[in-house]
Amino acid sequence: MTALFPDVTVNGVPLSSAAIAAEAQNHAAPAGKPGLAWRRAARALVIRELMLQQAARLGLAATPRELAPGRFETEEEALIRAVTEECIVPEPVSDDRIRATYDAAPERFRAPDLWQVSHILYAAAPDDAAARAAARAQAAATLERLAREPRAFGRIAAEESACPSRDARGQLGQIGPGDTVPEFEAAFAGLAEGEIRAEPVETRYGLHVLRMDACAKGAVRPFEAVRAEITEALAKAAWSQAAQRFVADMIARAEVTGIDPAAPIV
Repeated sequence: MTALFPDVTVNGVPLSSAAIAAEAQNHAAPAGKPGLAWRRAARALVIRELMLQQAARLGLAATPRELAPGRFETEEEALIRAVTEECIVPEPVSDDRIRATYDAAPERFRAPDLWQVSHILYAAAPDDAAARAAARAQAAATLERLAREPRAFGRIAAEESACPSRDARGQLGQIGPGDTVPEFEAAFAGLAEGEIRAEPVETRYGLHVLRMDACAKGAVRPFEAVRAEITEALAKAAWSQAAQRFVADMIARAEVTGIDPAAPIV
């Protein structure tokens, strides 16, 4: 191998250059820096080999689990899972820590805002420049009319909107975060109640004239309502930290040539 891609061994066990090259396909790297993907791949395979060696030392047996109907773990995957179950022991999450996490920033556990929005849609496909221009002109004309007659919104929606909400005078009902396309939500999220957006909103569906009918700010959820959520998040973090410590300890005790798996990969 070249100096850039040296041979790698793990406690005397060689890792083939072909295996590292294949693994490198799973690791992104900037253009012109193939060595970065190679080092990431080599480190991943070093850790994999250390896990398999640990399984052998512990005398663990591979018992593949079914991951999906008809798809099972490989024996190596089953052994690595067995090692993690045997050796990675996270610190327990205490009730005091759960409560302290909530008390430190209750705002993080606020329920999502809810909005009631009305719109008038002038439909146009994204790749139809002529239709988009016509829709933009229609929306602009409607905004000029609404500046003079804001109460005409519902009537215009019923007569001109290409959305089924025209049957409800443009009203979309209650909307929460993620219920609509991002560009639509970003446009109405900052409107005050009763405000008609001064500019039409362009989405993949066409041009929209928007009105904010009502907005309900999400309340901070009580501790008991989010206790399980906090516990799960802290447990995942504790497991991740324990896994990092376990891997770092394996690497520190191992004899690895060709790469320093403990060094930052940048």
